[in-house]
Amino acid sequence: MCLGIPMQITAINGFNARCSAKGVEREVSLFMLQEEPITVGDFVMVHVGYAIQKMTSQEAQSTWELFDELLQAEANATIQSHA
Repeated sequence: MCLGIPMQITAINGFNARCSAKGVEREVSLFMLQEEPITVGDFVMVHVGYAIQKMTSQEAQSTWELFDELLQAEANATIQSHA
């Protein structure tokens, strides 16, 4: 299973970008999106250090909401299995 994380671009230097999500910052390669117009403030899907897709802020927010639901369900299952 592959997991992509939505992140917002905070700085761009050539084909490299500084991205952040939920308080975490990472250096991300924009090489795979060199045909896309990318600017600071854009959201991208990041997989193993590469931005693989540009996305809207609504798509990023929806994805984070799903991740939050999954994490909460996992935490609830862990608590119930220890009770």
